[in-house]
Amino acid sequence: MTLLQLIKEDFSLPRANDPALHSSFELIFNYPGVWAIVNYRIANKLYTKGWKRFSRVLNGLSQFLTNVDIHPCATIGRRVFIDHGFGVVIGETTIIEDDVLIYQGVTLGGVNLTKGKRHPTIKSNSVIGAGSKVLGNITIGENCKIGANSVVVKNVPCSATAVGVPARVIKSTNADCNEHIEQNQADLPDVSKEMIVYLMKRLSVVEKALKEQDNIDISKEDKELEEYYSNFIDSMETK
Repeated sequence: MTLLQLIKEDFSLPRANDPALHSSFELIFNYPGVWAIVNYRIANKLYTKGWKRFSRVLNGLSQFLTNVDIHPCATIGRRVFIDHGFGVVIGETTIIEDDVLIYQGVTLGGVNLTKGKRHPTIKSNSVIGAGSKVLGNITIGENCKIGANSVVVKNVPCSATAVGVPARVIKSTNADCNEHIEQNQADLPDVSKEMIVYLMKRLSVVEKALKEQDNIDISKEDKELEEYYSNFIDSMETK
């Protein structure tokens, strides 16, 4: 595709991805992520033609206007949509394939200062949740979901969902990489909550075993701790 065809396609994405769009007027003034991609397309073309300094100037102006930092040397495929856009950082050697959805606050960054490939590769049809950090020369497979505020430092297999700090794969088809996971970001499990509940229950089992073995009377402390435990569980279940 020509540069103009790519830009035209980029401007068509909000209507397909954002139900909040009601007019072309809004597209001009309220979609910095789209403008960041369009500016990147122009800067990337200049960069590959040898106009590196001018492309970096355009990149700086785009960053100032959109609050999105995309290095002009990054590789971005077709129909990549940055929703809201604010705070998105895409590093120099990042590769983003087609049909990727990126929410605000995402960083596709490096973890060292060595030359060469040091930023992530995002395969087609993946969704990178708000505030996520995908760091290093790793690969996010096709059709993946990265939960909001996750920190990903290892490869994620295709058709998988990863959440947490550091991110762990919590769901994977382990079959067809063409299978798309339909999962709302709000429906992702709270890994920290589940781990805390597990640890508290495990501690309760250990305490019970020790009391039975050594015949220790800690009933008073038990009662106080049970109140704290009950209040904690109640607060977590209401969220």
